[in-house]
Amino acid sequence: MKRHHWTFAAGIALALASAGALAQTVIKISYQPALYWSLPFYVANEKGWYAELGLKPEFSTFPAGVPQIAASASKSWDVGGAGSVPAVLGAVRYNLLTIGITNDESYANALLATGKTAAGFVKNPASIKGQTIVLTANSTGDYAVQSCLAKWGLKKADVTFKSMGQAEVISAMSSGNADLGGLWAPNTYTLEEKAGAKQICSGQDAGAAVPGALMVRADYAKSDPQNVARFLAVYLRSWKWLNAHKTEAIAMMKKFYAQGGVTISDAAMRKEFDTRPTFDLAQQLKIMHRPGANGASEVDGWFANIGAFMKANGTFADAPMPSKFITDEFLQMVDRDPKLKAFANRAD
Repeated sequence: MKRHHWTFAAGIALALASAGALAQTVIKISYQPALYWSLPFYVANEKGWYAELGLKPEFSTFPAGVPQIAASASKSWDVGGAGSVPAVLGAVRYNLLTIGITNDESYANALLATGKTAAGFVKNPASIKGQTIVLTANSTGDYAVQSCLAKWGLKKADVTFKSMGQAEVISAMSSGNADLGGLWAPNTYTLEEKAGAKQICSGQDAGAAVPGALMVRADYAKSDPQNVARFLAVYLRSWKWLNAHKTEAIAMMKKFYAQGGVTISDAAMRKEFDTRPTFDLAQQLKIMHRPGANGASEVDGWFANIGAFMKANGTFADAPMPSKFITDEFLQMVDRDPKLKAFANRAD
């Protein structure tokens, strides 16, 4: 875990200049660096938006979702974002609640092939049978790859999976030691641009929805619900601004990715925006709405499929019911509060 504090004079000055400046309450936020869905955390802090709502963020970063959710047990963070697979695991093992969706990353989780083999696999997907696929096991990338195999009528047992970190996947494919790999953006772009790999199937292609999750510790949600609502309002405003100011957004993304050691082209950064839908307040409420007493939301369906995948992988004996850990309570709080709602919907 890497912990850091971002302090920006402009944001502080803005807060102090306001006649009704709010007292600053520390909120501990966790994320993984150099990822599209974590960009709003950086932008909001740069713009001073946390301070405007009386929050003082302390950020901690993690290389992957599993160590991130494990760290919640020690209360090292209060709220944060991660992939949907870690979010489900966090619900089972650490009593984490999913309170919103960061983005739709169905296209961004994919199966890639080396440049010399891609055409053959695309022409004849059945030829993937018997091949070795390097990927990060029990991840959103794994979920996308297995969904692609199912689309082609192949089973997990038809291939050999070799689990490794994303950097190792890139290294193995770049060096010619592997022909097929499961990755997520921006690692997909890195492999395409630096090693000539080709994306041959994504979760989107296979009909597998891969959402990113905003999470909170259940005990923190109970003790500090207003802070959770403010956190969501800030995150939603960040996406409003990012989607309305693409040129400046790309420039800030470049700086943010560089801090995490990732360098990709401007074209790849634009592709992030073009292929990964995000959700404003009204859209969040719509996809998380449960009709009737026992109705399931669209988000419930996404996570139910992910839970089934994790159960099949042997992660747990029984997948959790989405209704037990997914809640729109805090989005509703934002929607009911005129100030927070207006804040969340601002694009300036």
